[in-house]
Amino acid sequence: MQGDKLAFQTIYNLYKDKVYNTAISYAQNREQAEEITQDVFLKIFKKADSFQGTSKVGTWIYRITVNTSLNAIKKKNFSFFNFDDKILDSQSDFVHPGILLENKEKSKILFDFIYQLPENQKTAFILSLVEDLPRQEVADVMEISLKSVEGLLQRAKENLRKKINSDYPEGIL
Repeated sequence: MQGDKLAFQTIYNLYKDKVYNTAISYAQNREQAEEITQDVFLKIFKKADSFQGTSKVGTWIYRITVNTSLNAIKKKNFSFFNFDDKILDSQSDFVHPGILLENKEKSKILFDFIYQLPENQKTAFILSLVEDLPRQEVADVMEISLKSVEGLLQRAKENLRKKINSDYPEGIL
């Protein structure tokens, strides 16, 4: 039993930030992302014996995270439009407040468009381009082929391009 607790603590320490960041990419609200993160680790703890080792532990955890996030969104009808400042603050290298505000506004617009993508395109886009997972791992998490991931990403980028050009013909970037 002590070994199980130590193993779980190790997994938690290794993946808590990744799980939270993935959850917030879907929930867009700190409180909801924390709830999803708790649910994910509860599922990991309860289902640890069902892990068969046919994929990487990280892939298994991402799959649980994506499914839990999607289920939470469907169940609670979370709003995609309450963007969390933590994501943007951690990604910006600029120190001038005006530049920070401008970048936050542009990023919020872009993420608002991302959340309007069809579910499979959104998942592929978030895992690949926001979470920076290798494409093969995205395919494993989504349980689809690598070619399908590439097609989803291509369609997602095209849909985003159309939406941005339609709503912001002068450009946002």
